[in-house]
Amino acid sequence: MTTAPRPRSGDRAAGPWPTAPVLVLGAGPVGQTTALLLARWGVPTVVLDQRPERDMVGSKAICQQRDVLDVWEAVGAGRRIAAEGVTWTTARTFHRDRELFAMEFADPGRPAFPPFVNISQTRTEEILDECIAAEPLVDLRWRHRVVHVEQDDSGVRVRLDDGRELAGSYLVVCAGARSDELRALLGVRFDGHSFDDRFLICDIRADLPGWASERRFYFDPEWNPGRQVLIHPCPDSTFRIDWQVPADYDLDAEVASGALDARIRQIIGDRDYDIVWKSVYRFHSRVVDRMRCGRILVAGDAAHLVSPFGARGLNSGVGDAENAAWKIAYVGHGWAPEELLESYHTERHAAAVENIAVTTATMDFLVPPDEARARHRAEVLSRAATEAEARAQVDSGRLSEPFWYVDSPLTGADPRRPFGGRPPRGQVPPAGPGVLLPDAPVVVAGATAAGRARALARAGFLLLTGVQVDVAAVTRAAEAAPGPVRVLALHEIDPEGALTAALAARPDEVWVVRPDAHVAAVLADPATAEIIAALHRAAAHPVTREESHDGVLQASR
Repeated sequence: MTTAPRPRSGDRAAGPWPTAPVLVLGAGPVGQTTALLLARWGVPTVVLDQRPERDMVGSKAICQQRDVLDVWEAVGAGRRIAAEGVTWTTARTFHRDRELFAMEFADPGRPAFPPFVNISQTRTEEILDECIAAEPLVDLRWRHRVVHVEQDDSGVRVRLDDGRELAGSYLVVCAGARSDELRALLGVRFDGHSFDDRFLICDIRADLPGWASERRFYFDPEWNPGRQVLIHPCPDSTFRIDWQVPADYDLDAEVASGALDARIRQIIGDRDYDIVWKSVYRFHSRVVDRMRCGRILVAGDAAHLVSPFGARGLNSGVGDAENAAWKIAYVGHGWAPEELLESYHTERHAAAVENIAVTTATMDFLVPPDEARARHRAEVLSRAATEAEARAQVDSGRLSEPFWYVDSPLTGADPRRPFGGRPPRGQVPPAGPGVLLPDAPVVVAGATAAGRARALARAGFLLLTGVQVDVAAVTRAAEAAPGPVRVLALHEIDPEGALTAALAARPDEVWVVRPDAHVAAVLADPATAEIIAALHRAAAHPVTREESHDGVLQASR
């Protein structure tokens, strides 16, 4: 296993963690990712899970988005997961037996990973466990059920069901959807609703030529009239099939009668197959009212539940993990004030609300809640066979994408790059403040091999300079800012121009990039004070209006 280097910048590498380890509740992918990312910042964690051991039943969340693979690569797992998974680049949507459209995905810059890779969550967890086993700063403990949580200004304490207590500096709750007791202990609401229709999952192993590199979605096929079917390819000639079924669906009865076999054969024909896993589930659309409670952050399914159409569950949870990890590290190391943790709630709660809005719109199209919307759906599907305008209204799931922090208090607006709103499905917004940095190969002086732009960004704050920028002014700003900051000239690290083109970068600009690879600001011909102000804002430092004798804005602690 290869592990990405820990963040450091000159003499300001992350020193010894000055307080107790961070506690992480839940050893699923979100908890695993949180712990591994914290370890990159030199932060020890104790991961607690109430189960006796890893539960390897079922494929669970299978669809991993490219930017999540990129996060996992920062802890040594991304390329392994991508290599073992099935890559797909096309999403086909059908109405009955007619294909309505096929969507392919934009490639901003020159990304390291394909748009989506399908692999079972259980295998992803195994690979992350191997990374944890090689990481001395992560202490994973099974059979640890937390029954009480308390905190004060100095830290957090949890009590286990056997009476033992553990102390930590911070706590990240990643204990999954069934975290009702923990949410009650924190005093947070979990508002939302549940959908009545059920969905049947079958993972089958079969030889289906031509289906191995695309996702297929069927509205109202003759083999599930009035409802939907979704088919995803998985490794080892396995295919995930989701059927929308009535609220009173009985899986055991269908297995006993042979109706499940008939249901499968209506799709795959007279081929041999094996059922690898089957389950029936109900969708929920819920989000906590607070994702930060003092020193406690709530992440993943413990914080939000969405329907899986669009693959926004696990992928969004990894976004929570990265956002939480760098902010805990910066506050704990003394590089940022406690206020930075509040931005975790501001940014990730907004992401959860966005995901719920997107997936609820999908569910309302899949399962219309009233007669008027049912008529609208029937009309749209009928017209979509011949009309491009109608095809744009067909909602088979807007697939997962990173959330854009354009309205975050950490983000500075750029009048030359106003945010144009949500782009068409399959597209990404132009690079700019709040948007994830496009990835591309880069060359850094002294490095033994080519690197990646996002890998540079995830080592601390990154300042990318145009050829006309006063580098001395940028360097002074980097030296004055707390925490790791690196200054790199775009024309030097990007000789082929892929990153510069993806940014549409101008020669007079400085791009300020956060430790989670999101752009915090784009500054035109800035002075040192402006750059420091942008860095301070991006780390939640309050900035006074007074200037020091050398013209540098002072941050007040």
